[in-house]
Amino acid sequence: MPGNPVRLTDPKMMRALAHPARIAIWTHIGLHGSATATECAEVAGLSPSACSYHLRALARYGFVEEDPASAADGRERPWRARLIAFNMEDGPDATAAGRVASRLLVENLRADAEETRARYLDRKSEYPADWQAAAGEMFSGAYVTAGELEELRAKVVEVMAPYIRLDEAERSPGALPVRIMLDMFPWFGPEEAK
Repeated sequence: MPGNPVRLTDPKMMRALAHPARIAIWTHIGLHGSATATECAEVAGLSPSACSYHLRALARYGFVEEDPASAADGRERPWRARLIAFNMEDGPDATAAGRVASRLLVENLRADAEETRARYLDRKSEYPADWQAAAGEMFSGAYVTAGELEELRAKVVEVMAPYIRLDEAERSPGALPVRIMLDMFPWFGPEEAK
């Protein structure tokens, strides 16, 4: 499997994941393990044949792969995630197509994340106390140079890396999936950076 997180630079790869159904399918497989098109259909609200199409598209760009070892019989075609964490290359050297694809993917991922957040908040009181205490949001600001911000991002990724475990055997007993999004955006206008 490629390293997690993976740096997405190919606009076609970003657009392949940007479809809301593909985000739902990829997220389901990444968080819950191998699944068939029929199982993904329930999550994505599509037919199994439509999910097969989306799974093949995700596989073409390396997000998922077939998992024949998980098949209960010869007719099943389960799929597993190849990667679950990524960041995107949309800096000043990115092409216009790359910037557009990155923005589309980010917008759709944010919409999906907001749905997850809203579902959690709606049912927060039903979760065990230890999960309520551990989950949540943090809001902060920092005064950094561009280089220090890159360093901060690298350190956060380094801290998270041991917890991004696609292989169930590598997970701690009782480990459950948690969505993590980290934003690092300037809190100043571009004219202030000159």
